[in-house]
Amino acid sequence: MPRLIPSLLLSSSRGGLVKTERFKAPKYVGDAINAVRILNEKEVDELIVLDIDASVQGRGPDFEIAEQLASECFMPLCYGGGIRSFDDARTLLSLGVEKLALQSAFLDDPTILRKIADHAGEQAVVASIDVGKDWLGRYRLRRRSRGSDDWRQALATAVANGAGEILLTAVHCEGTMNGMDYGLISEASDLVDVPLIANGGAGSLADVQEAVRAGASAVAAGAFFVFYGPHRAVVITYPRYEEVVALWHEAA
Repeated sequence: MPRLIPSLLLSSSRGGLVKTERFKAPKYVGDAINAVRILNEKEVDELIVLDIDASVQGRGPDFEIAEQLASECFMPLCYGGGIRSFDDARTLLSLGVEKLALQSAFLDDPTILRKIADHAGEQAVVASIDVGKDWLGRYRLRRRSRGSDDWRQALATAVANGAGEILLTAVHCEGTMNGMDYGLISEASDLVDVPLIANGGAGSLADVQEAVRAGASAVAAGAFFVFYGPHRAVVITYPRYEEVVALWHEAA
């Protein structure tokens, strides 16, 4: 059955969780541990937490907060941000994190994925790939370091080196809640034979359903789970179990 995954953005410089729109203008939305406790009560499938400051600040993972999150989570936790080495990855896994999301490190050296996969299994390795559009509307890989902007090649490289899942974020849709890039999802799902987590733009259960029909194995969302109403009041939400089951049946 497909998974519906809250994706939370952690910002140490702002003291907690934030939400961005197209990766810009982060808005503070609350305490990370409190959010996890609320999501525990709502029996979510899985949780993704990404430290958006780590790579920007040139530092490694925040092991203290990762351990706190892992100890609070009743659901599988995927953690990303600042993982630069196999030692970083091994430490996070030892703290109780089930999955690791890597982006900058794997784009610079794809062999890190294989090292982690050999240690913990491919199911623990999530390659995070951000795709945006250039001024001509062409898809381009978004990355912090210099290198190819070929997002299809990044997909192939990730899978070839042991990624058990792909977290694919459509940057031009992220945080907008105006619908997902179903064309991108469809093309990406045709290119890989591992589960694809589609992220960016979900604003309704209908959007989630359409992403699954386009080929996503799971849908991750942030704004959809933390904002409510036209004024985007901060409220941590998640559909009832019955709603989620009905959603997948309708998408089948």
